[in-house]
Amino acid sequence: MRQTRAARRNQTSEPVRRRQRPDAPVRPAAADPDYMLSLERGLAVIRSFGAGRGTLSVAEVAREVGISRASARRCLHTLSVLGYASGVNGAYELGPSVLTLGYAYLVSTPAARVAQPILERVTERLHESCSLAVLDGDDIVYIARSATQRILSIGLTVSSRLPAYCTSMGRVLLAALPDPDLTRYLTRLVPERHTPRTIVQKRPLRAEIERVRERGYAIVDEELEIGLRSIAVPVRRPGDRVVAAVNVGVHAGRFTPTMMERDCLPVLQAAAAEIGRSIGPVMR
Repeated sequence: MRQTRAARRNQTSEPVRRRQRPDAPVRPAAADPDYMLSLERGLAVIRSFGAGRGTLSVAEVAREVGISRASARRCLHTLSVLGYASGVNGAYELGPSVLTLGYAYLVSTPAARVAQPILERVTERLHESCSLAVLDGDDIVYIARSATQRILSIGLTVSSRLPAYCTSMGRVLLAALPDPDLTRYLTRLVPERHTPRTIVQKRPLRAEIERVRERGYAIVDEELEIGLRSIAVPVRRPGDRVVAAVNVGVHAGRFTPTMMERDCLPVLQAAAAEIGRSIGPVMR
């Protein structure tokens, strides 16, 4: 019986490690008595409903999360009872109540609260989209945005996630990491070549991040998508701690990198300074 239980634990845990996404939490040591595995599984089930996966079956959720069908069914049932999901004939979708989880973060985060009117002023001045993001795992997450037009083939909204290594805000935030944290990030990174311009070799990528550190801003030139250029600067709260990044994204035909440094950079730096002052000395 002991071997059977161990085998079951292995069958449950191995898919979780293999399928773990950058937005998934890092599991602490198994000996942690305060860690709630059931809560981890419930949150993982919510995250399994990603882009393009509006409706999932119990089997699909189990496969995506790396748990048994019985566990997936219990998680989905519990979420349904609480109003976070709904299901008909074995097909489940998230409910509107899930929005309250993200909204609680937005209304409690000073940067998100104060940034929106500042981003809108940047958009009015430059006639380009302006966004604010934070680092979450290996991704950036948009927490405020003022858009003029759709530049990327995918739509970007608050809560959108993009890989940090090939985005201007991501590189600004990576540049703010202590060297040991940056080394760990680069060690686990498996970069994807989104365009022919994407930097995927780790040594040149680290050199570019260190360059961002030195000059205080990042320009990413068609590395995420052909036709997209972006420039980003850090947002620092009083005390010089980087808490977010702000960027402007433009169509490559409208701005050269030199034009972005000349026309966009001073506006972004002023906006970042204003957001940082508005946040105040304490960032929750």
